[in-house]
Amino acid sequence: MNDKLIQVVNKQVANWTVLYVKLHNFHWYIKGRHFFTLHEKFEELYNEANQHIDELAERILALNGNPIATMKECLEKASINEASGNEKEEEMVKALCEDFERMTDELQEGIELAEEVNDEGTGDMLIAVKKSLKKHIWMLKAYLG
Repeated sequence: MNDKLIQVVNKQVANWTVLYVKLHNFHWYIKGRHFFTLHEKFEELYNEANQHIDELAERILALNGNPIATMKECLEKASINEASGNEKEEEMVKALCEDFERMTDELQEGIELAEEVNDEGTGDMLIAVKKSLKKHIWMLKAYLG
């Protein structure tokens, strides 16, 4: 078991949990010309967040660690912020791009750490999450023009 790797994965649990709530906020409060497109996209993303939370937390348990499981802990450990509730549609998309970019950097750190400790399972999981985020970043930036 590698405590540092568990901490890195736990930070992802925290980030995805904050994102899960943030994406619901955006889904419920989106207004504007792109309502239909973004309303649907935010739902797709919070469903994906839900999957990541579960898979990452179960991986931590498999490594004999303790996944973060309270909102208080998530907000303390996350490197992303929750929604303010006042974002306009473009601000919502920009915030997600920034969050996803920060998370891909942190995932890369975890991928390298998993490689150092010969944990292919965790490394593969983090690579898959990073790949998904990279695609979302590309799409959201294309949306922003």
